[in-house]
Order: sequence, then structure tokens, then C-alpha cells
Amino acid sequence: MKKIIIIGLALVATTMFSCKKDYTCKCQKIHTTSNGTTTTDDGTYTFKDNKAGASSSCNDQEYTGTDLQGDYSRQCDLQ
Repeated sequence: MKKIIIIGLALVATTMFSCKKDYTCKCQKIHTTSNGTTTTDDGTYTFKDNKAGASSSCNDQEYTGTDLQGDYSRQCDLQ
């Protein structure tokens, strides 16, 4: 009985820790003006998490704003 419990605990621990890995999030700034759309790279982030957590963290990097080139949106995608 003890062997079954130990094996069960080992499997649970392996499953919990094997899901976390490094995910890369790449962001771009997209400026839209009357002349068209300009896209520039705007950072790369690495999150050590499970896929759902990394995706959420990557989405948290998105926002809109204004700079010297005008209005922009920042879009980020998990690679």
C-alpha cells in the first residue's frame, strides 16, 4: 500500500512541475495614421509558467496610447 501511495505522489508531483516551461511573448506597436499603418517590434518577454498563465501574462502587456508618432495599439502574441 505504501508503494502505491509513493508512486501516486511521484506522478502528481511530476505532472505539476512538468507543465511549467519558458514561453516567449513578442510585442509590436501598431501606429495607424492617415498615411497607413506602421508596425514596429516593441519588446520580447519570457514567462516561466504553464501555457494558460503565460498567455494571460502576455495579454497583460497589451495597451493603447499616444506618442510622438500618434495613436498606437500594442499587440502581444505568445510564440
